[in-house]
This record gives sequence, structure tokens and C-alpha cells, in this order.
Amino acid sequence: MNQPLARAFIGIGSNLDDPVRQVESALNALSQLSESCLRRHSSLYRSAPMGPADQPDYINAVAELETSLEPVGLLNKLQEIETQQGRTRAERWGPRTLDLDLLLYGRMVLDDPGLVLPHPGIADRPFVLYPLSELVSDIEIPGQGMLGTLLADCPSSGLSKLDQPDKLVKGM
Repeated sequence: MNQPLARAFIGIGSNLDDPVRQVESALNALSQLSESCLRRHSSLYRSAPMGPADQPDYINAVAELETSLEPVGLLNKLQEIETQQGRTRAERWGPRTLDLDLLLYGRMVLDDPGLVLPHPGIADRPFVLYPLSELVSDIEIPGQGMLGTLLADCPSSGLSKLDQPDKLVKGM
């Protein structure tokens, strides 16, 4: 029996090997993900690195999926996409070709060794909250509060929206 559809939000980030192209490729990969449908995505944003300062700025976005994959299954698929795009896990918060984070999975709250939902630190990351707010404005982040309240407490300093084509993913 198929799992009912859940609404999931994916954080996308890259700061190596043509980051805009990496994000566009990730969006295309998400649009082809089995048992899932890419509904829409935010604009692209440039942000300063969260980790070591001696690395390039990041390009970030958020995508909305409808999926029948279980959260851990979806996370595994996201990690496969990262690997296909050259991701290596060398340094925590270090530079990377692609980072795909499962931010929200419906209203699920989960604290397992391999997956925490909502994503830890979501409330403190403008490069997540501002793109997310383009997709949904009245969402409650389980255990954190309403998105609008979180935005008011999270300045957008160091975050800039990129000029870009209207449609990044073909067919959207």
C-alpha cells in the first residue's frame, strides 16, 4: 500500500564548482525523484558561509515536494543526489558542491540519530527562512513557532536575492 503524500521542504546550498549550476542541477534532480513531485522552488539567494569564513559564499534555495517516501527514505535519496553531484563530507560546515537538507516533513517532529525534524537550527538561518517564506508565509515550524515570527527575529543581513530566469527547472 502506498504511503500518503506528505509536503516536504528541502534546503539547497552550494558554494563550489559553479554553485548556481549545482543548485539548478539539484532542482532538476528533485523534479525527477521517484514517488515525489517537485511543486515549486524559491528564488536563489547568496549568503555568507555559516562555517569557516575562508570559503566562497553560498547559493541557497528551498524546494517544496509532495512525496510518498518516508522521511528516512527521502533523506537517503537526497544524499544520493548530493553524491551524484560530487559531494564529499570532509569538513563540518566546510565548502561543498551540494548540500540538500530535509527541513520539514509535514508537521513531523523527529529526533533520531540520523534525522532530526524540523532541521536543527532552522529558526536561526536566514538562508533557509527567507527562501521558505517565498513558498509559504503562514506555516508553523513544529516546536519553533510561526514562520513570520521567526523571520522577525532573524535579520536578513548578508543575504541577497539573485536575479535569475523565471523558470529554472524545465517544465515548471
